[in-house]
Amino acid sequence: MDPWYVAAGIGIAAAITWTLRAAPFAMLAPLRENELLAYLEQRMPVGIMLILAAYTLREVHPTMLTTAGPAALALAVTVGLHLWRGSATLSIFSGTAVYVGLASAVAAFG
Repeated sequence: MDPWYVAAGIGIAAAITWTLRAAPFAMLAPLRENELLAYLEQRMPVGIMLILAAYTLREVHPTMLTTAGPAALALAVTVGLHLWRGSATLSIFSGTAVYVGLASAVAAFG
């Protein structure tokens, strides 16, 4: 193979890669002052938390203690931590850890 052919292929691939990686940042610049996006930025965390809670609780049977117990305790921990500390990251990860720990314990001993 001709070295110039290989160099041209590498150059074209590098240019396309750089362009595709820079394009999202170039598109975001005009959107920073958009009023709709500012509104959504304020409201989305609550909506995302609600969707996560609904998705997590979709298979919980309220009459079965083995599924409802861990989910209820994890939900209480998540809500309590979020109200106390106001940190979505802390509350989501802590609630998840409580749920996984309790669900694993119920599965192991149940």
